[in-house]
Amino acid sequence: MLTEPRAGRLAAWGNALLAGLVSPDDAVLAIVGEDAVHRVEGLPGESAPVGLTLALGRLRALGVTGLRVALPAPGHPLGLCGPPEFNARALDAEEAVVCYGAAFGLVPEVYEAGPEGDVHVEVVWHVLPVREAPPADVPSLGEAERELAEALREATEVLTRLDVAGSGPVAEAAIDAYRARAERGREVLAPGYPPRAVRVLELARRVGTLIGVATESGHGGAVSSAEISARREALRPVERTARRAQVAAYNSVVEERERGVR
Repeated sequence: MLTEPRAGRLAAWGNALLAGLVSPDDAVLAIVGEDAVHRVEGLPGESAPVGLTLALGRLRALGVTGLRVALPAPGHPLGLCGPPEFNARALDAEEAVVCYGAAFGLVPEVYEAGPEGDVHVEVVWHVLPVREAPPADVPSLGEAERELAEALREATEVLTRLDVAGSGPVAEAAIDAYRARAERGREVLAPGYPPRAVRVLELARRVGTLIGVATESGHGGAVSSAEISARREALRPVERTARRAQVAAYNSVVEERERGVR
């Protein structure tokens, strides 16, 4: 299942704040979510980590007018623009935020402590220089929506062929569980995003749910490790399409601004 990336929350609510659509307190509350605290390290002019409110204000003063998301995976530098150091850190974290208007990027580092069920999570966003270049492999919202519709059909066909969709109550229970978890951590875009972006995120989640069920061992006709691996391989292009759609949705405000839509 596709989860809501921290980079997505930072970009979405940071964009709303930069546009004057939400207050700093509301933006920070939404970005932090269920984490304990977020700090930003490496800001120009700051020798120590600072809080999100100060960091977002400082980025605005440095010329940042928008925030984009990157969700890279091995062999797929989705949303990245270089240089190699930033790309490597983002790939290790599997997510990053790239500033628009000034050549900075932010990569999260997550610290967890405490027993299961009472985990204390702190996040440090590291500010690094980036190249001012178009992000890699990010489709438009329209392209993402069309690709996702096709990906949903492909995922359903793959699951049927692998005897996942026809595996009865077990698969249905798994889908219900995934949906419940998705509702608890529901991806909600901030004010200022077009309705189409919300639709694209919702469709990406549906595709991600199918992928999650397919790659969970014990569901469907194929249960061996080799067959589970085959499922993952068959659905890899579908998962890539869903991630591209996520990035397109989060980045849509900046992309529209570049095209002069608003």
